[in-house]
Parts: sequence; structure tokens; C-alpha cells
Amino acid sequence: MNPNIAWFRFYEELNDFLPADKRKIAFPCKFSGSPSVKDVIEAIGVPHTEVDLILINGNSVKFDHILSHGDHISVYPVFENLNISHVTRLRPKPLRKTRFIVDVHLGRLSRLLRMLGFDTLYKNNCKNEEIITEALTQKRIILTRDPGLLKNKSITHGYLIRGTDPHEQAREVIRRFDLSSQAKPFIRCGQQIKS
Repeated sequence: MNPNIAWFRFYEELNDFLPADKRKIAFPCKFSGSPSVKDVIEAIGVPHTEVDLILINGNSVKFDHILSHGDHISVYPVFENLNISHVTRLRPKPLRKTRFIVDVHLGRLSRLLRMLGFDTLYKNNCKNEEIITEALTQKRIILTRDPGLLKNKSITHGYLIRGTDPHEQAREVIRRFDLSSQAKPFIRCGQQIKS
């Protein structure tokens, strides 16, 4: 029995998750059974929290849409300045207040974000399960360097930090979430939160 094939094309920063030979082009992906488009996107390596719009054969679909042989899938990142209200957005409505929780590898980023006035939770011994629970109960955006963490199906708001230098990471977060006008330096303590 021949495997089914769908054609995928990822846009903008979603290409960061792909090998060089699959970036910025349409490429075939073999699949069997009846997987959801979300399952295949994550199998390719892109966390669902990075995706805001999926078009299959030109129509916007939800994550649970079942793939068919021959489908052409366009996958777009979270939009910031473009109005796409007439299509099926995959993220819930934006959080009213931008609040972050960072993983154990981003302590210096946490300190910088707090110094800029952003509500940022950091615990230097927090396990992934605790991060997810805190993010959901406190409506926080998870910032991490671990793409595996963002593939957890319960996460709704998260972002994979690409940079390695803490100052570069802080600039990346501010650009990604369009926060330059919200920065209020030194209104929050720069110390790490322990509880």
C-alpha cells in the first residue's frame, strides 16, 4: 500500500524549526492513517504554540483537521500586525495582560524582563509540568529554549527563544510580542522569584 503524501510550506520564523533543505519551499510529507494536521506539523518539528494560521488547499482549518492525500498545507506563525480576523485563528484571543513564565535555562532573561517592568515568573528548580500548570492557571506565556516543552497539547501560549545572549533574548521577546511601548524600566524588582 502506497503512503499518502501531503505538501507542506512553512512561513517566516517557522522555518527556524526545519532542516535547511525544507526551509521556504513546499516539500512532500508522507503519512499513514488519518492524522490531524497538528500531529503532522509537530512530527515535522514545529511546536503548535508557534502556529496561528493553517490553510489547506486555500481554506483555513483548525488543528484537528484530518489530512487527505494530495493536500497542500500552508502554515503561518503568530500574526502581530496583520488583521486575519476573517479566518480561523488557532490561538485563543490574546491574553489581556502580557505575563511570562520562563524555564530553568532563562534566569538571566527573567531578570532583564523584570527590570523592564514585565511580570515574569522564574523558579530555578521548576519542572516542565509545574511550568505548564503555572502558565495555565496564571495565564502566562511560556518562554523556553526547549521546543519539546511547547509541543505539550495543553499549552496555549508559548514562544521558543532563538537567541543565546540574554540581552539579545530580551530584545527578541520585546519584538515578538510588540512590547516596546509597554516597557516600564525598574518598576519591578530584578531579583529572581523563588516561589
